[in-house]
Amino acid sequence: MTTSPRRLLAAILALLLLCAAGGLAAGAAAAPRADRTDRAAAELPKHFLTGYWHNFVNQAGAVRLGDVPDEYDVVAVAFGEATTTPGEVTFGVDPDLSSALGGYTDEDLKSDVDALQQRGKRVILSVGGELGQVQVGDEAAANTFADSVYAAMQEYGFDGVDIDLENGLQPEFMAQALRSLHEKAGQDLIITLAPQTVDMQSTQGSYFQLALKIQDILTVVNMQYYNSGSMLGCDGKVYAQGSVDFLTSLACIQLENGLRPDQVALGLPAGAGAAGGGVVEPSVVTNALDCLATGANCGAFTPPRTYPNIRGAMTWSINWDIANGGNFAGTVGPHLDTLP
Repeated sequence: MTTSPRRLLAAILALLLLCAAGGLAAGAAAAPRADRTDRAAAELPKHFLTGYWHNFVNQAGAVRLGDVPDEYDVVAVAFGEATTTPGEVTFGVDPDLSSALGGYTDEDLKSDVDALQQRGKRVILSVGGELGQVQVGDEAAANTFADSVYAAMQEYGFDGVDIDLENGLQPEFMAQALRSLHEKAGQDLIITLAPQTVDMQSTQGSYFQLALKIQDILTVVNMQYYNSGSMLGCDGKVYAQGSVDFLTSLACIQLENGLRPDQVALGLPAGAGAAGGGVVEPSVVTNALDCLATGANCGAFTPPRTYPNIRGAMTWSINWDIANGGNFAGTVGPHLDTLP
């Protein structure tokens, strides 16, 4: 069968349009990785809730990253891990998690990172954890840390990094690493710290020193007010974990010794099973936030002033919160919207 010139021209035009559409589609598919910085540039909420997502399987159960509840504003992917090279951080979907979720892949996770960001969330890579062994002990390791974390950000689309090194850190070199990462990633890089209570008892602590060294680029300190035991508050008195006073008096140390209120948040477990100690009802968290922000609902300890810009809360973890019925995020998340 012969083809008329007009039909042939129409076919050629259709083919050209199809190619153009394919090019546009390809551009659209690639765009999320290219425009991720633009989305990250949108300001974080004045008060926000951070939660950790498990890249592993335990009793809390396996959850797809894309199924994180909407109450969370910042999602910390736990964890980036060490290699045999000092300072180097590597990341990939855990094989056991992949199996538990029916074949969850790196590409699935990248798509979920993008989907969360489209919902207005920020997704960061947490480095360390209880068993984490990332060591940044000299200038070379600091550069390696910055290069490897930035590579993970580029590959997976992470908006920043969380430092959760529970086996010690050297503030001078970690500060150097984070400043180098900031130079690579730009002004919108999110940097969070998750020290234990003992790390923030005074400005002589390594984490406190780190926070002050990078204060101009630091987003927030989510201290872990759990697995702690009793600690000194800013008034010099001893407070036991698990109370409003423990939260407010220890937060006061940070607030009165160099950190801005918007750089301080309260980190708590998300219910039964999430921690060995320091598990509290969400109402304890909301009362502590009220006390710090407005002076209401305090316990025996009253802060020396109010901090309306207190940043919010963090929980370990999203998985444990879901396993416990979502009570933490369902209570604390909406409450943050009521703060001044």
